[in-house]
Amino acid sequence: MSSAEASIQLAHGGGGRLSQQLIQELLLPAFGPADGVLHDAALLSSPGRQLAFTTDSYVVRPLFFPGGDIGRMAVIGSANDLAMAGARPVALSLALILEEGLPISVLRRVITSIRSAAELCGVPVLTGDTKVVERGKGDGVFINTSAIGVVDHGLHIHPSKVQPGDAVLVSGDLGRHGLAILTAREELGLRSALESDLAPLQPAVEELLAAGLDLHCLRDLTRGGLASASHEIATAAGCRIHLEEDAIPLHPAVRAACELLGLDPLAMANEGRMLVICGPKDAPAALQQLQARDAKARCIGVVGEPIDHQDPLSSRHPVSLRNSLGVERPLELGRGEQLPRIC
Repeated sequence: MSSAEASIQLAHGGGGRLSQQLIQELLLPAFGPADGVLHDAALLSSPGRQLAFTTDSYVVRPLFFPGGDIGRMAVIGSANDLAMAGARPVALSLALILEEGLPISVLRRVITSIRSAAELCGVPVLTGDTKVVERGKGDGVFINTSAIGVVDHGLHIHPSKVQPGDAVLVSGDLGRHGLAILTAREELGLRSALESDLAPLQPAVEELLAAGLDLHCLRDLTRGGLASASHEIATAAGCRIHLEEDAIPLHPAVRAACELLGLDPLAMANEGRMLVICGPKDAPAALQQLQARDAKARCIGVVGEPIDHQDPLSSRHPVSLRNSLGVERPLELGRGEQLPRIC
């Protein structure tokens, strides 16, 4: 890291360029897999059934927002990460970091939401921990959840399976969660009836698997949104991804809010949307399955040629965005967090 970035900034947690730099330069060399390929959940070697394991931390502000809250998001977020590896959740851990002075009534609301979300996802909370920090040292509640899942099929759903010619699908319109957080922050003066897209992705994944589709890669579009997820997949697969700008579904309210605030809707966090990458023959059936759940699901692009690592533009910008005029430009990966405390 450069001397100008010798301390942690909010942008290091935003899913953009600084987040990837932190992972690539510090965390992967110390703990990463041998092949350097990251996924939403890690597959574990075991003598019996294939297991998957994931962990995540949640620091959203405000704690309650249209369509959800930090407790519901923590449970569904970890369950969704397992779903992206094609795994079904079977066990969840819960760690709460509480700020001194937090009203018990607020904590009770969060706990009730956690229990409801765990029942919705069909996963029991089996272990946990609670810590309290001094007043002013937290945003009321921070949550960490870890989850174990089982893989009930023979597919290897992983970024390394992505290949040229694959179709890139998205399960619904983007940016609703980001807008829900924006409107919940009254100091911004925004108003919208849209709620967060926060929802379990496991049922949709199970339907795709039950249809016998050859899924190559799944990725939920949380921190960093579509921009970050597509860059991560392209880099891991070693192939460029070409997206069609007009095909990407955005609600008019999301588009308007981003234009007003100078935000990139493709970098907005989502909590109930995923990319589905599969072979071109399976794309129509996969899209039909997704649209049965959400009419806004779309095929938004294709996996292209292998990345030319001798070409700085190809290696630095592996994802392109083509507009209605046929002009293709790199999809820029944001420097960092557009809005702190969003997921």
